[in-house]
Amino acid sequence: MNEKYVRNVVEAALLAAGRPLTMEELLGVFDERDGPTAEALLASIAALRAEYEERGLELIEVGSGFRVQIRASVAEPVSRLWQERPAKYSRAMLETLALIAYRQPITRGEIEQIRGVTVNPNIIKTLHERSWIRVVGHRDVPGRPELLGTTREFLDYFSLKKLDDLPTLAQLKELEDLRVQLTLPGAGPVAALDAADFDDAEAIDEDGADEDSEDAGVKSMGEDDGAAATELVAKNNADYGP
Repeated sequence: MNEKYVRNVVEAALLAAGRPLTMEELLGVFDERDGPTAEALLASIAALRAEYEERGLELIEVGSGFRVQIRASVAEPVSRLWQERPAKYSRAMLETLALIAYRQPITRGEIEQIRGVTVNPNIIKTLHERSWIRVVGHRDVPGRPELLGTTREFLDYFSLKKLDDLPTLAQLKELEDLRVQLTLPGAGPVAALDAADFDDAEAIDEDGADEDSEDAGVKSMGEDDGAAATELVAKNNADYGP
């Protein structure tokens, strides 16, 4: 089968699907008898990705498969096609999501101990509704609190193939400017965060009082944990749609 034809079919399929496609799904669009092998298909994907290097699109692999998306460098002008502004989320929500991503599985009580404030139940509810987090089990302590982890949809939204692709603190440059108030190695005792630090006129959620939290021990945050909130805030500020 002609390699250029395979490349064109892959490109058309990815654009038509409007969602990530797995290798099995891409192979399935070809005739079983004379379709490309998995190796040939991967080579076509690599060639197509190279073609996009100088264009406004990019082909990436995320948790659910391969997809074609708008390149970040042209996202701002393209976003003017939509009248509704992309949703922005409060710093409190993004910090909560970051802690779940970097410390999973983690309980709500552990998140509260690390951040120093209670978690608004609407934040957890919204993250569940977005299908970014899920319950992966229960901690074997009194009360059996839920253990929270991220989902494949979380990886897809933030253009990640796997959790190992999350950035480290050394890769981020805006920690000081964003003033993310999280405990880092060698820091002093955790101080309660003032609610005003998380006010955001465009945020759909605000940090507030919550029910009693679970009493569970928490390890000190590592550098990766502190980096998480910074990266998620930065991505959100790029004005990508949900």
